[in-house]
Amino acid sequence: MTNNKVKVIAVAGPTASGKTALAVQLAKRFNGEIVSADSMQIYKEMNIASAKPTKDEMQGIPHYMIDYLPPEQQSSVSDYVQKAHKIIKMISDNKKLPVVAGGTGLYIDSLLNNLSFAKEEGNQKIREQLNERLNNEGIQPLYDELKRIDPEAAGNIHINNTKRVLRALEIYYSTGKTMTEQKINSRAVPSPYDAVYIGLKCADRENLYNRINMRVDNMLEQGLLDEAKKMLGKNMSSTASAAIGYKELKPYFDGVISLNEAVDNLKRETRRYAKRQLTWFLRNDRINWIDIDLFDFDISKILCRAVEICERGGIYGN
Repeated sequence: MTNNKVKVIAVAGPTASGKTALAVQLAKRFNGEIVSADSMQIYKEMNIASAKPTKDEMQGIPHYMIDYLPPEQQSSVSDYVQKAHKIIKMISDNKKLPVVAGGTGLYIDSLLNNLSFAKEEGNQKIREQLNERLNNEGIQPLYDELKRIDPEAAGNIHINNTKRVLRALEIYYSTGKTMTEQKINSRAVPSPYDAVYIGLKCADRENLYNRINMRVDNMLEQGLLDEAKKMLGKNMSSTASAAIGYKELKPYFDGVISLNEAVDNLKRETRRYAKRQLTWFLRNDRINWIDIDLFDFDISKILCRAVEICERGGIYGN
């Protein structure tokens, strides 16, 4: 039987693992174009904190789903998936290979698994009521309520992730169906993609953490402080304001802590974020992992291994 699915390479992994560099090299090797899967790189002006690739880093390879929304505008995974599907179709229609690359696991999984989403219109009143309850009661009663309504979803959401707790409750009270039921229904239509997944990580987690620390230092040299001060002065949407790199520096701007303390906090929060990213991606048994530290962080060696994985998955160069 002929497989009419669109071939896709997906490059995933935690922050500072070298996803952009590998994706660019794979795009050059397989005549591809890159679709970013990063929830913060979609925003204009948020360049340094989101580690948005520069023109030099892109090496002439077209990059999509980057730099298209003002930071004041709310976004969602549903918005991303809808746009990214169209981009992948365009790339494929132009006889190029789509290379999806990023660290936002929810975006990658939702896109490549072809998940559908409940319509979000008409939920504003419920959303406001839930936020009011959060302010008045705290998160614990709401989380307990979610455990009663949808224990499976509650088991996958940390109590401190208030945004997802409220979203799960909002889905139930808006539609009468739990988030778990909606997830099952969302997989009703098979994915149009035949994806080869490549994941980047370090065999020794400390090597990744060292790379993260160095990246933060480089961001500061590139002007992160000025960018953070500018962005904190804007009325950013709740999705944009969740970016790591601004809120960690705010206490320094407010004169509450020293710059060294703020930088240490930023490095710590970035390392924690990388750990959460790895936890997400390690659940995906389709990912072919490359331990970049075992390849001495050498992009040419990492590329050779990645090309082997792609060819084994039926992707070949022209």
